[in-house]
This record gives sequence, structure tokens and C-alpha cells, in this order.
Amino acid sequence: MSKFLIIFLVALSVLFTVELLIPVQHHVIQPFTTSLATVSAAIITPFDDNVISSGRVLRDALSGFAVSIESGCNGVEATIVLIAGVLAFPASLRQKLTATLLGFVAIQALNIVRIISLFYLGQWNYTIFEWFHLYLWPILIMVDVLIVFALYLRWLSGPNNNSQLTVDSHA
Repeated sequence: MSKFLIIFLVALSVLFTVELLIPVQHHVIQPFTTSLATVSAAIITPFDDNVISSGRVLRDALSGFAVSIESGCNGVEATIVLIAGVLAFPASLRQKLTATLLGFVAIQALNIVRIISLFYLGQWNYTIFEWFHLYLWPILIMVDVLIVFALYLRWLSGPNNNSQLTVDSHA
């Protein structure tokens, strides 16, 4: 358990440091965040043609209400937590890559639901929007990470998997 914790904390530190580097922010994080607004608008548009995405902003053309997807709201940090957990747990490279890819998709799918729900909650009731934005959705996103990680551990211990999960109480 202590080996897992050390690797997890080192991976978190390294990944968060890399994420904060200006070139990574400029060439990876910001374009990715912009794509979240674009995808959210594309999902909404068949049902509501008043939605416009511009950069990281999702705006209602009629009311003018907008949400801006900022760092901390793009699911990157949640994905980093998942990746650190996956890296810290013993498994093959293929298993780790599969878990990371599927986990990323699961986190971002829920994050897009989050963005869209906040977009409409903000137009309906700003107080409720703030509560969902600051309290409920961050918890739900991290619960998603925990569920994905738990499913990953269950998959690793499955009968069709060649890896063996053991807990080393002496580590």
C-alpha cells in the first residue's frame, strides 16, 4: 500500500506540474477546453439553435447568458487523478493504457453533461447554478473517477485477465 501511495503522489505531482507548464496550457489544455465548448454546443444545437460556442464560452444568443469553461472545469484534473491511480497500480502497459483511455472518455462524457446542465441551470436560477457548479458537480466528477478506478481494479482481478492482484501487506 505504501508503494502505491508513493507512486500515486509522485505521479500526481509530475502530472499536475506538466499540466501547468505554459506550452502545455497553450498547445494542449486550452485547445482541449475549447473543444469541450464546441462539442457541448454541437450536442445542444439540434434541440436549441440559440446556442453559440466561441472559444471556451458557451452562450445563449437570445438571453446572452454564457458559461466559460475554465481550468478546473475541463475534467483535466480529474483525469490526472485517474491516471496517477492507474500508473500506481501494478498492471501491464496495455491494461494501463486501456484504463486511461476508457476512463478519460467516461470522465469527459460526464463533464459534457455537467457543462450542458450548468449552462441551462444558470439561465434558470443562478443560485442553484452556483451550488451545482461549486459543490455537487465537483463531487460527482470525482465519484466518476473513483467508479472508473474501481471498475479498473475489478477488471484486473477478473478471471479472463492474466494479472494477479495481491495486496502486499509488507510493502
